[in-house]
Amino acid sequence: MSKKNLPVALALLMVFGMAALAAAGQQKPPPSAPPAKGAKKPAASKAAPAPATAPVPLDYVIGPDDVLRVEFWRDKDLSADVMVRPDGKITLPVLNDVQAAGLTPDQLRDRVVELAKRYIEDPSLTIVVREIRSRKVFITGEVNKPGVYLLNDRITVLQLIAMAGGLTEFARSKNIIIMRPDSGGTIRPAGQPVTFAFNYKEVLARRNLKQNIELKPGDTVIVP
Repeated sequence: MSKKNLPVALALLMVFGMAALAAAGQQKPPPSAPPAKGAKKPAASKAAPAPATAPVPLDYVIGPDDVLRVEFWRDKDLSADVMVRPDGKITLPVLNDVQAAGLTPDQLRDRVVELAKRYIEDPSLTIVVREIRSRKVFITGEVNKPGVYLLNDRITVLQLIAMAGGLTEFARSKNIIIMRPDSGGTIRPAGQPVTFAFNYKEVLARRNLKQNIELKPGDTVIVP
C-alpha cells in the first residue's frame, strides 16, 4: 500500500471499529426461559366473603318474616338459615321450634345456647340478621301510593308521605293522623292506639316542626 493511500485505510478501519462497538452495546440479553409445560401460575389469594347482614337498628327486636342465620362455631350440622314464622317461632336442626319474635338477637342467642346444652357441651353460636322484614309502617288515604313500607331506617311522617308519592289533590292536609299501637307505656283502654296530629302545610312552612315525628314499627299514617 502506498503512503498516499495509508490515511484513507486508517480512516476506514476507525469507522468500522466504532460501528462494531455500537452494535455490541445495543445487543439485548437473551430472553428468560419459558415456564415448563404443565406448570401453574400461583393463584391470587382471595379473602372469604363476609356473610350478608342487614343494618340492625338499636331498638330492633326480632319479628315475623325476618331472616336469620343461626351459626354454631363448632357444630355446623346445627347451623341454619331460618325465617321467623307468623307464630314468632323458628325451626332449627335437632332443637326444633324456638320462640324468636319479641327477642333481641342477643336474647335469642342465649335461649338457643340453653337449649343446645342438652345435646352438645359448651355450645358457642352467633345470631346474624340477614333481612329485616318485620318492621313496617302503613300509610292510607289520599296519597298516590298507599300501602305498606319497610322501616329499616329512621323515617319521619313527611318522608313517608314523600315515599308514598305525595298527597293527592283531594287530601285534607291539615288533618293527617298518625296511629300508634299502645305499647303499654300509656294509661289507655286495652288495644286503644295513641294518636298524633300532623299538619302538612305547617311543616312545609317550617312551623311546629315537632309534629313531624319519627315513625315506629306498626305506625299507620291516615291522610283523609
